[in-house]
Amino acid sequence: MIKQIRADQLKPGMFIHDLNCGWLDHPFVSNAFQVRDQDTVSKIVNLGIRELYIDTLKGADVWEARPQTEVNADLERRLAEIAQKRAEKPVVVALKDETARARRLHGEAQKIARLVLDDVRFGQKIQVDRIEPLAENMVESVFRNQDALLPLARLKSLDDYTFEHSVGVSALLIAFGRSMKLSKEIIKEIALGGLLLDIGKANIPEAILNKPAKLTDDEFARMQSHVTEGLRLLKQVPGISDIVVQMVGEHHERFDGTGYPNKLVGKEISLYGQMAAIVDVYDAITSDKVYSRGMPPTQALKKLLEWSKHHFDPQLVQGFIRAIGIYPTGTLVRLESNRMGVVIEQNEGNLLEPVVRIFYHATQQYYIPPEIVDLSKVQDKIASFENYDKWKIDPYQWLPA
Repeated sequence: MIKQIRADQLKPGMFIHDLNCGWLDHPFVSNAFQVRDQDTVSKIVNLGIRELYIDTLKGADVWEARPQTEVNADLERRLAEIAQKRAEKPVVVALKDETARARRLHGEAQKIARLVLDDVRFGQKIQVDRIEPLAENMVESVFRNQDALLPLARLKSLDDYTFEHSVGVSALLIAFGRSMKLSKEIIKEIALGGLLLDIGKANIPEAILNKPAKLTDDEFARMQSHVTEGLRLLKQVPGISDIVVQMVGEHHERFDGTGYPNKLVGKEISLYGQMAAIVDVYDAITSDKVYSRGMPPTQALKKLLEWSKHHFDPQLVQGFIRAIGIYPTGTLVRLESNRMGVVIEQNEGNLLEPVVRIFYHATQQYYIPPEIVDLSKVQDKIASFENYDKWKIDPYQWLPA
C-alpha cells in the first residue's frame, strides 16, 4: 500500500515511493528508492521535504499513516471547491483570431530567450532591450485571449528546456497576474521577471543541468547557485526593476523557510517572489527533462495544492489554479463516453467544464472525426486527465491552429 508519512517518520528500511517534491529540489537520481541508512534520512529531512510517500509492500510500514488514496480524494474535493468559485478571464478576441498571432509570438519568444541566454554564456551583459518588447507582446496576447498562448508555452524540447522553461513561466505569470487584477505595468515587469528567472543557469555547465544521474553534493550546490548568479548578472543591468530582482532572488524560497538561498519565511518573501515560486514549480513538474517525465497539468495542480500546506501560500496557489483552470488549456482528457480530446478553452462559469477538441476513442483506440465540444452544454463530463506519451499523441497537432 502507498501511504503518506511525515519526513520525521522516515526510517532506514522503508521504500520511498515518491519524495513528493520537484526534481530540482533534491539530488537523488530518482523519486523512488530504498532507504538504506540514517544519512539518507537526514539528507531528505534537511532538504526541507515535509511529507512523502512510502510503499509498504516494498519496505517498512507506518501503521497510522494515511493511504495515498485518501490523500488524493481530499485533494480532488478541494479542487472541486476551487472550481466552484468564478474565475474571471475576459476574452477580448475569439480564440481563432488569436491563435496565429500566438504561434508566431511563441516562436519569436523562443528565439529571443535563446539569444539572451547565449549572450550571457559568452560573457555579455543581459540585453534587456531585446526582451522588454517580447514581454509586452506576450502580455498583450494573454490579455486578448490567454487560451491561445498558454498551451503553446507548455511545449518544450529536451535539448532546449532551460530557455523554453523561461517562456512558459513568463506566459503563466501573466495569466496569474491578470487574474489577481494587478496593473498592466506591473504584469509587464512580472513577464520580464519570468523570462529572466533562470538567467543564472547560463553559467551552470550543461553537464550538470542535464545530468541523467544523481548529482553529487557539489553539483547540487552548483545547481542551486543559479539564483545568486542570476542576481549578480542583474546588478549589471541599469534600471532593472525591484520586481524582477525579487522574482529572480526569491523563486526558490519557500513559505515555511525551507527554501534557498536565504531561507526566507512567510511574508519575508515578496508577493512576486511567491508567485514566481508557484509558477516555476508548476512549469518544471509538467515538463519532460532528460532525467524525468513531466506529469499531466491537473496532477501537478494537485501537487501544488498539497504542497501549499507548507511551502506556498494556500490562497495564492488557489488563485493560480483559478487563473489557468482545473484542466488547463492543452490538457489531454478522457470523457465519460471514453472519447478523448485536448482542452482548448476555459469556461469562466465552471472550471470543470471546459471546451474540448475531441478526436480519439479510448476504448476502440482509433481517431474519430474532430469535434469541438463545450462540456457546459452537454451531458458528457471529464472522467480523467491523460498523458500524451501513453497514447502516442502529438499535442501540437491538436491545439488551435
